Amino acid sequence: MARQYNVAYFDCNYAKLIIRFAYLSIALKLFETNMRKPQMTGHGMKINRSILLAFLAVLLIGGWFWINADEEPSKSQSSQRSETAEKALPSVVTRTIQAEPHAGTVKLFGRSEAAREVTLKAETPGPVVSTPVAEGSQVKKGTIVCRQDVNARQAMVDQAKALLRTRELEYQAAAKLVERGFASETQALTAHAGLDAAKASVKQAEIELGNINIRAPFSGIYDKNLAEVGDYLSPGQPCGLLIELDPLIVTIDLTETQLSLVSVGQEALIELATGEKIKGAVKFIESRANPATRTFKAEISVPNKNLSLKAGVTATVRLSNTPQSAHLIPAQIFALNDNGIVGIKYLDENDIVRFTATETIDETSDGVWVKGLPDHVRIILKGQDYVASGAQAKATDEYAQ
Repeated sequence: MARQYNVAYFDCNYAKLIIRFAYLSIALKLFETNMRKPQMTGHGMKINRSILLAFLAVLLIGGWFWINADEEPSKSQSSQRSETAEKALPSVVTRTIQAEPHAGTVKLFGRSEAAREVTLKAETPGPVVSTPVAEGSQVKKGTIVCRQDVNARQAMVDQAKALLRTRELEYQAAAKLVERGFASETQALTAHAGLDAAKASVKQAEIELGNINIRAPFSGIYDKNLAEVGDYLSPGQPCGLLIELDPLIVTIDLTETQLSLVSVGQEALIELATGEKIKGAVKFIESRANPATRTFKAEISVPNKNLSLKAGVTATVRLSNTPQSAHLIPAQIFALNDNGIVGIKYLDENDIVRFTATETIDETSDGVWVKGLPDHVRIILKGQDYVASGAQAKATDEYAQ
């Protein structure tokens, strides 16, 4: 519309100039015709020529001022139209940013777990006579956490030891008889076999006696007592729960697209729901996806020497990737194009609005890191909803407001 107006205005001015020059050409032609006439004698003729010359001079001077006087308003009108057109452009606020190397992060949610969790069970039948360890206590490997009644087990050990002494004497006597030739070698071997059986019986009786003491198989925390004094435990019934919290394990689930972004040994930043911020390293990634969720379980090992970190706590995990060129932008400036694609609007060197699709690689409290923009770019902070891609806009830098 503005362009059609400018063309019409140019055509009007051009027509005016043609008319003015035609007027001047006619005046000059009259002057030239008058000058070529043969001079006539007489005082009256000289007066008429002088009057004509003066008249033509006035016409020339008047025409000159007419042309110049009309050009100045034209320039003023053109300037006014330019200012009006500039004021009619939509205004936007911009910020100039430069691409920077940034290590994107994968944000995941998981939970903390014990490295090991074992239910301590009875190996021999009998009633519980003692639970010497309180719930929540730290225990060392081999600590007795439950004790059952001895019953006749000590008597069985004594009986086995008495039989062992008998078999030892029998073997010694058989050996002497063999040396003197009063007994065969077979008798000595039989006595030795009886001695070995007696030794095994003693060992068996001692193991059975030792099974009344249920011990911690590793150092950890005796988390829960599952049997009280007087409870009768059969083999396989639980007595208590022992957990190992050093190291603490944080488990996460990786989607099929996230699997390539995580590797064993990769460092992880973890924030627990209880407020602790800790570091760990990926120690295991499942090789087979869960058929129900199509996700891969991964484990992160976290040092926990003082056992202050607890199991079963919700965790936010951030895994850093290889640094790549990206821009930090405010989260509120994202826009949609006509196809519903998310991206950013920016101005090129001619203040023309451009749109480009972007990919988010990280989210922080300072903004969103994206890739896909030109390295040096003026992003539109305000007014992006009122300008279309390809349109011209009046830009104002955010610091110039």
